Amino acid sequence: MTKKKRQRITRESLKKTLRLYRFMKPYRFEFYIGLFFLLVTSAATLAFPRLLGILVHLGTTSESQHKINQVMLVLAAVLVMQAISSFIRTNMFVRVTSKTLAAIRQHTYSHLIRLPMSFFLKRRVGELNSRISSDISLLEDTLTSTVADFLRTVLIIIGGIIFLFFISAKLTLFMLMVLPVVVIIAIIFGRFIKGFSKKVQQGVAESNTIVEETLQGVQNVKAYANEFFEIGRYSAKTNDVAQTGIKGGWYRSWFSAFMIVGMFGAMVAVIWRGTILISTGQIDAGQLFSFVLYSAFIAGMMGGLADVYARLQKAIGATENLFEILDEPIEAVEPQKVIAPKNLLNGNIEFKEVSFRYPNREETDVLRNISVKIEANQQIALVGPSGAGKSTIVNLLLHFYEVSAGQILFDGKDMRDIPLTELRQQIAVVPQDVFLFGGTIRENIAYGHHDASEEEIIEAARNANAWQFIEATTNRLDTIVGERGIQLSGGQRQRIAIARAMLKNPRILILDEATSALDSESERQVQEALEKLMRGRTSVVIAHRLSTIRQADQILVLEQGQIIQKGTHQQLVEDTAGLYYSLSELQFTS
Repeated sequence: MTKKKRQRITRESLKKTLRLYRFMKPYRFEFYIGLFFLLVTSAATLAFPRLLGILVHLGTTSESQHKINQVMLVLAAVLVMQAISSFIRTNMFVRVTSKTLAAIRQHTYSHLIRLPMSFFLKRRVGELNSRISSDISLLEDTLTSTVADFLRTVLIIIGGIIFLFFISAKLTLFMLMVLPVVVIIAIIFGRFIKGFSKKVQQGVAESNTIVEETLQGVQNVKAYANEFFEIGRYSAKTNDVAQTGIKGGWYRSWFSAFMIVGMFGAMVAVIWRGTILISTGQIDAGQLFSFVLYSAFIAGMMGGLADVYARLQKAIGATENLFEILDEPIEAVEPQKVIAPKNLLNGNIEFKEVSFRYPNREETDVLRNISVKIEANQQIALVGPSGAGKSTIVNLLLHFYEVSAGQILFDGKDMRDIPLTELRQQIAVVPQDVFLFGGTIRENIAYGHHDASEEEIIEAARNANAWQFIEATTNRLDTIVGERGIQLSGGQRQRIAIARAMLKNPRILILDEATSALDSESERQVQEALEKLMRGRTSVVIAHRLSTIRQADQILVLEQGQIIQKGTHQQLVEDTAGLYYSLSELQFTS
């Protein structure tokens, strides 16, 4: 990568970081107050060494006690002013940061939840969660302290050097030849040693992973008599960590020795040069004292600047990661509202030569030239081996993805002409693997219709054959279901999902065989509830058990993304050469 290219990327990165400050715009007045008191704090810091130098000068020249007391009072006033301005600055920056981060988090989550399903195919949930938590937490440090520290550091370095030139240009030039070189070498050496610390931390994390895995899988370890194998693995890793630590300690010892010789040597050299200038009458003792203090301030700030720069780099990286998400185009979803009469569905569906490829698998045709008409209120079943394209048809009906070719029509209208939210408001899904939120039963059922009354929720639960077990719990509808519904059985979760769909009262219902993993009693109750749910609406059923779809109005048999058979159960079993007959024989015989 060329230097020019690196600079261009850096400019883009900084530009992206500055985009974050639009979230700060509503709080800019408080930010400007904080910035003003930052300048006051920096000015007070720069005045402090000079006043101390004057105090020393007065002491060495036998000036009156009155003048010494006056300077002392000024010093006390500067300290008080510095304390007050530091308090106000910190308070203002924290207030602005807290409000800004809340706005960034809200905007990021709002954007994330509206991204299309194609985005989530490429990203892992853990990574996305990291973006909205860890990355934004890095920005918190940047907005609260890093930017302020950077400005303060630069101001003090520049202001300090200016003061040094006023005291003695010769001594300043001498100091600039000695001190910055030592500081820069210390920074580079420090980064090198920090690399060893990171290796040690990484090694400790890896050794902890071995402990965690072996203790979680201790049954397997013992079953395979691998206790000493794992002991050897852990010992090897911890020995590596120890060796890395020893090597890092050796370099740290050299670094410590260098810092003593380098930093103190540099200060001794400056004082030596200053005493020569005192002896020739070019400066006085007070000026030399101020000079040494300013030099120490500048050295400290230069050392700290590397840390501030590293923090800024982390923040820029976090910003780039965040804007990768924020720059992704969102779906055209809107708040739920009363559906416009022109967009109300009757339930007629038509696939016209539909082909589809998933965005992350562009080379594979998942569906190929699918053409089928589904009449309103019909029950349609999709059957076929795994990977045939059944779930993809469901995903397309919900407009999770755009078709690669062809059209999907609802009541003769292209689905792309129906607002996304209004389309999904009229479709309900009962999946095979039901996901329940970790709140109450009430909240999970009402997810299908947030404004439903308690009577409506109870009625939906009764129709879903769920009220009997809900009524038996201590808190009834206010019973906590636990993470992903862990407190409920599989059959109970399915019936909660059916109640949710019933409360939504959809025009089109999608069922991913909801009884395949249930015991006989739960299957009977869920099947009864599903039959109630399917009445009077178009139903699309992904079927794994053919016994559950014998009454379907039309069965579509898919293989390798194509419809290879269609018809009723009776029609399809009569075709003894077809796939449906083979599947039927396999299931009913077993």
